Amino acid sequence: MNSRLDRNPIADWWWTIDRAMFVLITLLMVTGIVLGLAGSPPVAERLGLPTFHFVIRQAIFLAPAFIIMFLVSFLTPRAVRRTALAVFVIGMALVCAALLFGAEVKGARRWITIAGIALQPSEFVKPAFVILAAWAFSEGGRRSDVPGNFLGFFILFATIGPLVLEPDIGQTMLISMVWVSLVFLSGLHMFWVFGLGGVGFVGLFAAYKLLPHVADRINRFRNPASGDTFQVDNALQSFVEGGWFGKGPGEGTIKRILPDSHTDFVFAVTAEEFGVIACIALLMVFAIVVLRGLYLARRSEEPFCRLAAAGLVILFGIQASINMAVNVHLMPAKGMTLPFISYGGSSLISLGLGMGFLLAVTRKRPRADYVDRFRAAEQD
Repeated sequence: MNSRLDRNPIADWWWTIDRAMFVLITLLMVTGIVLGLAGSPPVAERLGLPTFHFVIRQAIFLAPAFIIMFLVSFLTPRAVRRTALAVFVIGMALVCAALLFGAEVKGARRWITIAGIALQPSEFVKPAFVILAAWAFSEGGRRSDVPGNFLGFFILFATIGPLVLEPDIGQTMLISMVWVSLVFLSGLHMFWVFGLGGVGFVGLFAAYKLLPHVADRINRFRNPASGDTFQVDNALQSFVEGGWFGKGPGEGTIKRILPDSHTDFVFAVTAEEFGVIACIALLMVFAIVVLRGLYLARRSEEPFCRLAAAGLVILFGIQASINMAVNVHLMPAKGMTLPFISYGGSSLISLGLGMGFLLAVTRKRPRADYVDRFRAAEQD
């Protein structure tokens, strides 16, 4: 164990990082592998792949995700902003490339293949977007010569424009909700909050009217008899079959007929095999991560770090809530992963980047006035 007196980079990192947050995130990563062993083998067998194909691939993607999280957590706030800007520019370029050259899957162009690896660029855009929006609003509130509010609006529309064209309404809604949260936290007038909420409802109504797959999902949610609700019905049945304590690892049967048991509906597989108690425990881990992140954000004296930390955990929490809500039929299916639990390489690496940003901006740092006094004393 490193001593507080050690001055090497690892020791400094260990004593300044929020260790509780780091442990919770690592716990979710390990839990994802365990639940992948439960939910993914039936899917692999149906596709004619080796039984543990998706588990092995999840572990392979988890390694770089953890490394990225670890390395990014060393960054200073300035380096976080610069890294986010680079990721955002590259990510948006890939989103546009996917629109032009990506393969069409279920009526959308969200994926692009690079060197034989399929990527969903919008996943990498999300954490970078939060950092840039937090940067814009914090600088606008601190400096009168910086048009922070204008930049915040520009970043939003520059991001969701290509996403709507894909179309990816789920990611658009997620990013918009996080952005509105940042607007509220940055102290802008409530007029903007309610006004933007109204714009969001208008946009959702337009998507319902103009995009058939969006209308289909909403109609099936409102009236199950209007279409195919096979996955949602079986997901709900998984909770009934599992009861409080589950059937036991590997004993689930409904997962064998759920096409997305390793991605969108891994929470339902957890219910059948490990019980509702395990689902509640998993939900509590997500809730603790969010609450811990909000506490750390509130404690921060730096406006950028405060907004960035809050935005990142809100992004994390909303994404987890949407996935779990879909599994228990509280909202229409969105095709959104459960963070660190669902299978998905782009999602895992994006989450590693986002949590690395979170750990970086919540590290303990000397207060600016203490640093100024120390430098003045050195000069004397």
